[in-house]
Amino acid sequence: MQDERRQAVLRAIVEDYVATQEPVGSKALVERHGLGVSPATVRNDMAALEEEGLITQPHTSAGRIPTDKGYRLFVDRLTTIKPMTVAEKRAIASILDGAVDLDDVVQRSVRLLAQLTHQVALVQYPTLSRSTVRHIDIVDLTPTRLLVVLILSSGRVEQRLVELTTPIDEDDVTGLRARLAAAVDGRVIADAATALASLEVPPKDGGVQDAVVEALVDAMSDHRSAERVAVGGAANLARFGDNFELSVRPLLEALEEHVVLLKLLGEARTGGTVTVRIGHEGPYQQFATTSVVSTGYGPGDEAVGNLGVVGPTRMDYPGTMAAVRAVARYVSRILDEA
Repeated sequence: MQDERRQAVLRAIVEDYVATQEPVGSKALVERHGLGVSPATVRNDMAALEEEGLITQPHTSAGRIPTDKGYRLFVDRLTTIKPMTVAEKRAIASILDGAVDLDDVVQRSVRLLAQLTHQVALVQYPTLSRSTVRHIDIVDLTPTRLLVVLILSSGRVEQRLVELTTPIDEDDVTGLRARLAAAVDGRVIADAATALASLEVPPKDGGVQDAVVEALVDAMSDHRSAERVAVGGAANLARFGDNFELSVRPLLEALEEHVVLLKLLGEARTGGTVTVRIGHEGPYQQFATTSVVSTGYGPGDEAVGNLGVVGPTRMDYPGTMAAVRAVARYVSRILDEA
């Protein structure tokens, strides 16, 4: 019973500190949360929580604030992620449904996450190496010019023009399209490229297949987006409060380094798992006053990228986790239907 009450006190301290950004006292906890015990009992509970390293007193005569360990216990004790409201779900659908291509999906997603969480939002562009080939097409523009189209499971579309030295007729284009599709459809990029390289060239081909295969392999090896991260809501950093200069400067610098941001986001995870890294749990000590909430996204069970938010450790964890998961699920559905 005592342990449950202390957990309730910790939860109340976290919620109040996130809401007010001020140290929390025992009297305020009793008044605001109806804990059913006296301020003296709450003070005893706070002393026990402080001894366990879950809360701390920033200065003499002040109330208490959560530590990283306290936030971690609070997050770990969340039995469910807070559901999104109807209005929030409607906002997600209205913003993302209008996307015209993959770049637009990413840009809309990062703006949406920043608006929902009031934090800095990060969306990794889909990683090519994790993608599979969904479809290829060959369009004969002229007898000596072909348009090769590669569509990946990530929703990415690559196009290449192929100039031929010998003309090709419609039947030959149909046959080439069927051979290449049979070799690569459903394969991950690396396996698809290997399969293309080992394809037998039919007699009297005139170099057509080699030219198309070269274009496809080039499209599959295009790593322009492999280390790109879209960033939104940088202005929300002003909400860090009194320690703005100390806490935010390294994060502002990191927003220019996509490799750093990718490491902050961590590995993309499947299955809707939301990862929360608090303070010193992150990969960079200069971000010890920040937390990262992230999850993977992609079609079906395939994670092709990560998205999440970075903010102060005193963030609204239930609301932020809900927003990150909801946006990831919606983006995954868009990619699945592409």
